[in-house]
This record gives sequence, C-alpha cells and structure tokens, in this order.
Amino acid sequence: MPRRLPPLSVLLAIGLACLLLVWLALGDIEGFRDTPPASDEAAGPASTRVEVTERRAKAHSPRLVLQGQLEAHREVTLRARQSGRVEALPVGLGGRVSRGETLLALAREELPARLAQAEAELALARAELAGAEQLRRRELISNPDYLRRQRGVRQALAEIATLRRQLDDTRPEAPFDGVLDRLDVELGDLVQVGEAWGRLVDDAQLTALAAAPQRDALSLSPGLPVEIQLLDGTHLPGALSHVASRAEESTRSFPVEATLANPEGRRLAGASATLVIRLPERRVHRLSPALLELDGDGRLAVKHLDDNDRVRLTPVELVSADAETARVAGLPERVRLITLGGGFVEAGERVVAVPAETVSPQAGTDAR
Repeated sequence: MPRRLPPLSVLLAIGLACLLLVWLALGDIEGFRDTPPASDEAAGPASTRVEVTERRAKAHSPRLVLQGQLEAHREVTLRARQSGRVEALPVGLGGRVSRGETLLALAREELPARLAQAEAELALARAELAGAEQLRRRELISNPDYLRRQRGVRQALAEIATLRRQLDDTRPEAPFDGVLDRLDVELGDLVQVGEAWGRLVDDAQLTALAAAPQRDALSLSPGLPVEIQLLDGTHLPGALSHVASRAEESTRSFPVEATLANPEGRRLAGASATLVIRLPERRVHRLSPALLELDGDGRLAVKHLDDNDRVRLTPVELVSADAETARVAGLPERVRLITLGGGFVEAGERVVAVPAETVSPQAGTDAR
C-alpha cells in the first residue's frame, strides 16, 4: 500500500516553525555582540542651516546734516572818532559803497585854522633848529638849548599829525566794500567821540554757523565741501572754513563755520539754513539695520561666515543709517553675510551655508 504524504497545511506549519527558530537564533547572536549597534545619535546633532549672501564693499561719501544760520562775512559798527555836527550824508541807508568811499561828513569848524597855525609853528621851529645847528658847530650854544630846539620841531610835527587825523575823522571812509545797513544820524545832528552812527555789512560773502555733535566732529576738517540749503529751496555751494577745537560747555557740541559766495547780494544774513557737509569717502557695506547686534563688549557687530563656514561676529562702525539701510565700516572687502538664521547661531559655530537666491527684505538692497 503506497505511503500517503502529510496534508499541505501540516507542511506549511512545519516550515513556519523552522523559520521562527532561525530568527530567534540570529536574535540571540545579535544580543551577545561585544559592541553596540550604530545609531543615529552617535553621529551628533545636525548643523544649523543659515542663509548667506556675498557682498563687496562700495565707496560711499557720508553726509553730515546740521541746522544753522547765515551771517554776513563781516560787519562793523561805525563809531565817531571826532565830535562834530553832521554836515552831509553822502551815502543813504541801504546804499552800497566801495572801500575808501566817504560815508559821513562832519563840520570841520576850526580844525583847518588850527592846522595852518601848527604848520607855521613847525616852520618856525625848523628855522630855529637850523640856526642852533650853526651855533653848535661853533660851540656857541649849550647842548640843552639845542635839544630844546629839536623838541620844538618834534612837538610841531606831532600837533600837525593829530590835526590831520582829526580832519580825516570828519570824513569817515568805508573800511571794505559793503552796504550801509544802518544809519542812525540826520543832517544837523551832533555826534560825540565813540557814538555809534551806523553799521556797514559785507554781504558779498556769507558765513554759515552751526554746531556738530561730538561723535561727528573728529571727521570734520576745513576745506570739506558744504551745500547750503535755504528755506526757499535754493542750494548754494560753500566750503567748511573752521572747526572749533573746544566744545561748548552747555551743549558739548563743536561750533563750525562754512563760507559761501553771495554775488547777487541777496538779503540772507540772519536767515536759517541747513548745512550738508560731505565727509571723506569711505568703503562701506550696506545692509539692513536688523542685522546689527551687540557683541560682548557692547559694540555694534555683524555676523558673517569665514571660508570654513564658521560664524564670525565682527565689530563695525556705523557710518550712516536710516529706517531701511545701514552703512557700516570694518568688515572685510568681501564678506559672506548671514541674512537669515543669524539669531540661532553663535560665533565660532560651524553651519551649513545656503546661498540666497534672491536678496531678502531683511538684507537690504544695493540697488538704491
């Protein structure tokens, strides 16, 4: 009688039992290994990803904007050096004059007669001195008498010089080209020595006065170009002429002056003005103010990457800034700037740099 085979279900059960025994045996071998199996934790935490963009320094001429006022280049209060009655007014109020032009005429009264008398006394003194010299050569006059004759000549010369100066003072002249900006006398008025009777203003040139903050004064020097902006929108060119060496005690700011031409003689003295001073050109990087932070010493700094993708925190100098753009100096000429993710990394940390395909709003723009 032929031998019958076991049913199929029995064969499947036997096969599964064999596979289970093999799997259990392999599991035991794995459990008795001397070294633990590799895991993902052994590889360490993944590096932080940051977005970077490469920037190059660009030339920038910073501007310092100051509020100030305009003054005449020079002005003088006219005062009488000789008393007398006003005889004539050659120049009216507001009239323009040239240097040396007579501004006022005072009555000379007895001055011409006194000058003539002094000249006569000088002639007599010189004649007496000439006679004394002849007697001296013959030793017929004492030395004190001879010296008195010399003194008489000198006294006469001094009196003539005084009278001539007094005569000149009755006709005061303009010390420089300008405009008679004030006239305080009328015909017939009597003026005394030292009394102010007018004011002469030289407005062919103007001086702009302002005060520079302490942090900006060190970068200022005479000769820097200045643009003067007036309230009516007019722009006048000028140049920085003076920077004070000492700050004002009340404001701790440094007075500065700029000179500008006023060929048209516009009435600008005393008016308000804005001074825009162009500082020396510098190499700067433009970036968003949001990328600025403080380092451990409290200085402004910027995070960027070196060639090994390690974070660097470099102190910078803020050259200028507005709401959208900051211009800083102190970074390398070429820099890989961290534009996104800088707040999650520290200096010295190695990161994964992801180039920015487009410049994000946080990074600013070089197109401006």
